[in-house]
Amino acid sequence: MPEYVGGRKILIVEDEKVVADTLGTILSSYGYDIRVAYSAEAAMHTVSQWPPNLAILDVILPKMNGIELALMLKQRFASCHVLLFSGQPSVEGLMQKARNEGHEFEILAKPVHPSVMLDAISSLLRQNDIGASA
Repeated sequence: MPEYVGGRKILIVEDEKVVADTLGTILSSYGYDIRVAYSAEAAMHTVSQWPPNLAILDVILPKMNGIELALMLKQRFASCHVLLFSGQPSVEGLMQKARNEGHEFEILAKPVHPSVMLDAISSLLRQNDIGASA
């Protein structure tokens, strides 16, 4: 489960509103500062005023996919961690293309149990703590 979460900002980008809102509620209950966007375009507007420590992105989004959004976020906010998740087996091709271009992202398969998501979030954010203290 999460350790210290104070002030950690997490952006959730998921076009299924129930999934996005539920995940947001769960993470808020653990003390994370949460923003939810239902499209990549809305997410880009949000981060222009609120840069997150971590972005949780659905891979399959309308218009711009989550991997494209992840690349844009990493370009603008190098310290922002990205956690992808998807319920579609067809994302492997997109993931492979990103790997071929030198980008490595962690991905979880939907449905994701909240404890698995919380552990992945904690692990990614801990990397910031280790980097900051080194």
